[in-house]
Amino acid sequence: MSLRLPAAPIAFVFLVLLAAVVLAARGRAGDFVDAAERYVAVPDGIGRVMAADQSAAVLVFVLAPEKLVGWSRPLSREQRAYLPAKFARLPVVGHLTGPNPTAAADAVTRLRPDLIIDTGIASPEAAALADAIQQQTRIPYIILDGSVQHIPDTLDIVGAMLGVGERGQDLAHYSRTAIDNLRGRLLVTESTTRPLVYYGRGTDGLETGLARSSVMADIDQAGVINVAASLGTGELVRVRRDQIFASNPQIIIAEQRSFYTALQRDRAWRGLAAVAKKRVYLAPADPFGWIDDPAGVNRIIGLPWLTALFYPDVYQEDLRASVREFYDKFYSVKLTDGQLETLVRSAEARPGETRRAIDVPLLGAEPVPLPSGPPNAPSGIGPPGRGGVPGMSPSPPPGPQQ
Repeated sequence: MSLRLPAAPIAFVFLVLLAAVVLAARGRAGDFVDAAERYVAVPDGIGRVMAADQSAAVLVFVLAPEKLVGWSRPLSREQRAYLPAKFARLPVVGHLTGPNPTAAADAVTRLRPDLIIDTGIASPEAAALADAIQQQTRIPYIILDGSVQHIPDTLDIVGAMLGVGERGQDLAHYSRTAIDNLRGRLLVTESTTRPLVYYGRGTDGLETGLARSSVMADIDQAGVINVAASLGTGELVRVRRDQIFASNPQIIIAEQRSFYTALQRDRAWRGLAAVAKKRVYLAPADPFGWIDDPAGVNRIIGLPWLTALFYPDVYQEDLRASVREFYDKFYSVKLTDGQLETLVRSAEARPGETRRAIDVPLLGAEPVPLPSGPPNAPSGIGPPGRGGVPGMSPSPPPGPQQ
């Protein structure tokens, strides 16, 4: 039997799901065609799985934690507190992918997994690495499409592959509902109420994600305007403080508490619309990020959270109830009241917050060419479009930050 995980076509997705149902019914794997168009012979009765990266580790953990041989990178004490103790103590086995891999073929051989799973980008380089490791170790290595929109299909297929088809279907249904709910809310949201958003990564907040990057996938799904969208393609970019002031985002989300605290206390950030209107939020990160870090199934809880932030008038659900349900269903953890408050206290919208209406094209429209201006140009130069915001010109190579 051949299973194909396509990059996009709906017809192929249907065929994959149909094949997954048959796979689950027969209780066997077989030949698998992964997202890089590689044919991989997947064994029956998979008992041990090695994740090539942390996002793949999260995928295996939420489906069949007892089959995960270890985490790809260390967990902090805070992260471990939000996981069942047995799995929080799993060893760190390193990651096979990325610019600085910490594991190689010898580690795979030593761990003796039945299968290796990679949920990164299905590039020629990723395929070459997978082929090399598979040839050296004789361990099947599959590459999956890790994009948000394919999370339901991935849960369905991998669940069947690991012998936990019902759980895979359950988590897939939950994820598909979360995605559909967000899309449904966007259909009833005026295009003129999409806010300008900046996501600041790192301790200083001066790193952000580019348009269509995996880092910004949840935010892009929410249909808002990424102020760094015009800075090129790829994953991450460094920006200057004056560029953030030029774009003047209405909402700022900090990845790390140091930047979140600086926005609230440092006089250098005063004058930003988001700071003045107290629309600054800290992205929850335990046990895994709600926006990225890693770019895995953990991002599903980010969809209702971001909807509540960006479109509070169309989000009527109880966010805390949604968080409790997600953590119980995906991580098998029942949050205490204290843990729940720690997660959402700095992340949720305050009662009475308002948005400034802006004129932007409908979700899915082609990016609008924007006029260029000096780095310190005021934020109101021309109507902002899906492609970016006036004043956010590409930054030169990182130097002393202003």
